[in-house]
Amino acid sequence: MPELSVVIITYNEERNIARCLESVKEIADEIIVVDSFSTDKTKIICESFDAKVIEHHFEGHIRQKNFAISQATFPHQLSLDADEALSAELITEIKKVKQNWVADGYRMNRLANYCGKWIRHCGWYPDTKLRLYDSRKGLWTGLDPHDRFEMEPETKLEFLPGNLLHYTYYTIDEHILQSNKFSTIAAHALTEKGNPVFFVQIFINPIAKFIRNYFLRLGFLDGFYGFIICQSAAHETFLKYVKAWQIKKSDRKD
Repeated sequence: MPELSVVIITYNEERNIARCLESVKEIADEIIVVDSFSTDKTKIICESFDAKVIEHHFEGHIRQKNFAISQATFPHQLSLDADEALSAELITEIKKVKQNWVADGYRMNRLANYCGKWIRHCGWYPDTKLRLYDSRKGLWTGLDPHDRFEMEPETKLEFLPGNLLHYTYYTIDEHILQSNKFSTIAAHALTEKGNPVFFVQIFINPIAKFIRNYFLRLGFLDGFYGFIICQSAAHETFLKYVKAWQIKKSDRKD
């Protein structure tokens, strides 16, 4: 039976981390926490769960998670964010996998909690993620801050029942602040990759985002918070392209 390393990256997550660690204690043979020098009680809480805490300066979500992979003892790993936790059904399924690990990676659905409400539309669910994997056969990739674990070609993937529970925002204010932060990161990532940025995208892409999430992906079925989520996603898209356009314009001047 392969031993399993649970790998988590953190920064000032005292509100969330205990719930995350509590959910993995039955399946983890080792817990690795890569912390970006938190100033709250994150480290103390992690150590109370016998997690190994490694402090490392944050260099972006993708680089940080790839660094975390290298710190784990075991190649078979479960990667979680601090604001995530395993459902009871998913814990049971991971126990089964440990008894009979037949695939290279396992995908699972992620269910988000927004201001106390579980969101099942808006493009937020099922939000399938690859989080349980043989780390020798893949790497974290993507465009910051939206990372994803990518397996090598011809690897075998399977799907696990149960949900990865994602506790996103406790207030709308938090969402607005994070949207501004993430749009800045995304704008820089977009321009650094050399992707073209057109002025028309500032107008078209946010509208398309709202229509897709609110109407095509049935965000209206999530009520008031469904509207807030879809509108915020559209606004974040607007901010990303405005900031990317400004960066490109500044680069041309230089």
